[in-house]
Amino acid sequence: MLTCIIVFSILGSVGAIAGAALLLLFPEATRKSLLPFLISYATGTLLGAAFLGMIPRALETGTPIDVSRTVLAGIVLFFLLEKAVIWRHCHDGDCELHSGAAPLLLIGNAFHNFVDGFVIAAAFLTSIPFGIAASLAVIAHEIPQEVGDFAILLENGYSKLKALTLNTLSSMSTLPGAVIAYYFLGGMEQAVPYVLALSAASFIYIATADLVPDLHRKTGARAAGRQLVLLAAGIGTILLFQIF
Repeated sequence: MLTCIIVFSILGSVGAIAGAALLLLFPEATRKSLLPFLISYATGTLLGAAFLGMIPRALETGTPIDVSRTVLAGIVLFFLLEKAVIWRHCHDGDCELHSGAAPLLLIGNAFHNFVDGFVIAAAFLTSIPFGIAASLAVIAHEIPQEVGDFAILLENGYSKLKALTLNTLSSMSTLPGAVIAYYFLGGMEQAVPYVLALSAASFIYIATADLVPDLHRKTGARAAGRQLVLLAAGIGTILLFQIF
């Protein structure tokens, strides 16, 4: 189990960086046209993992009122963290909040990925298919974020190599987060449902507060149709892993 957690934690961090770096090879116009598709899919995976995986698994051992309170408290907590400029997702280079704040961005990214490690470990301790599904959701929402982070670092005068190196280092905090969670949760099984509820809260908050507003920037029936199809595809991916 620990091996799976380590492997998928590395994939969750390095995989997102690799995906973001690959996207940066495309011309800016192509990249901007592809990002909405990624964001739509990521929204579906996050919501699917939260409502079809994490919350039902938390309810198996936790009481409904305690799980609901934990999810609600988690959403409020992540709102406060975002207000403190610790938990912020930018998907392009026009983020005014992060302009001139590259070091803070890297610290926030490291913290965020550390929490992602907890999410992955808690999911794998529930079941291997669920762990894989949660890891996929992490990768899906990290790629557009990392693209935005790269753009912000480059705008702040960082070279491409330095931006890639620093982003990779901050993303590697997923691994210690996962390992710590594995040993912490392994000895405290009663804490697992609350960690899953907090994980669900983080996924719901990211999807609704960060990703969905990006989707609303595109108007029109065709854009809405594409977004709906990709959102459903993200949910379907989570359902597929739930079945197997």
